[in-house]
Amino acid sequence: MKKILGVFLIILMVLSCNSQKKYSDFDISYSKSGGYAPSYENLLIKGNDAHYSFEGQDKKIKKNFKISNEDLKKLDETLSKNNFRRIQEDHKKFYDNVTTSINIKKGANESSKNDGSLIMPNYKTNWENITVHFQEIINNNVKN
Repeated sequence: MKKILGVFLIILMVLSCNSQKKYSDFDISYSKSGGYAPSYENLLIKGNDAHYSFEGQDKKIKKNFKISNEDLKKLDETLSKNNFRRIQEDHKKFYDNVTTSINIKKGANESSKNDGSLIMPNYKTNWENITVHFQEIINNNVKN
């Protein structure tokens, strides 16, 4: 009985570790989460494959879609034009704030930024331009 239970636990552990691969193996990630009534929105991009998920407001959405090379090029141009790597985060503490995080793992704009403590005022417009572009990708590819 103990052997069967042990084998079952090992199989369960392997399956649970493998299911998280989608969430760790990506080139670009955009996530928005938190707030008083928490919601979680994620867009993960690996090559031309994109995975979108949303949970909150009594909704649960998961969708996989293809993103065109042209859209990826436009996103990269938006990141470059708005100096993504140079955006500075503030260091104030905010709680129950909706936080947007962007993580770029490859290319000239490789960096991680989030507005959990806000963005320094002189970079706010750049940050908004970038987040608007990610929302456009989501709106164009995910029909609610």
